[in-house]
Amino acid sequence: MEALPMMSLLQRPLALLDTRLFEGVALLVVRLALAAQFWRSARTKIVDGSWLEIDPITFDLFRDEYHMPVPEITGVIATYAEHALAALVMLGLATRFGAAGLLVMTAVIQLFVYPEAFWNPHVLWFGLVLVLLARGGGLFALDRAFDRSSNARVALR
Repeated sequence: MEALPMMSLLQRPLALLDTRLFEGVALLVVRLALAAQFWRSARTKIVDGSWLEIDPITFDLFRDEYHMPVPEITGVIATYAEHALAALVMLGLATRFGAAGLLVMTAVIQLFVYPEAFWNPHVLWFGLVLVLLARGGGLFALDRAFDRSSNARVALR
């Protein structure tokens, strides 16, 4: 008879984990963690004190360390894509599109730049991207403001 109240005490806090609010907070943390990695990487390719002026050292990095073809083009594309995609994911605006772009970037980094480094940290980025592709940006994403059918979907849950 005493096991029943004890089970009830355990179920109540665990039930809080099965809410839209908790999922929204979790997805916000996922978005911010993923976006921060790519945003910081993008900022290392920019001249200190500027907003988006690419540091010439970036092209040397893409040529000599990353061994990317046409570093003057791939460096520009990667730098601006990292900024744009990280911003989209951070804001939760076109979250799945931004996450898909970061998935492509992660795949390129994994396959062509650092193929020996899969388990750290690329697999973590991959996992965070998969969560966003599967669940979207969540309750605290700007996507919800532009999704006219979000109220209908919430009612169906």
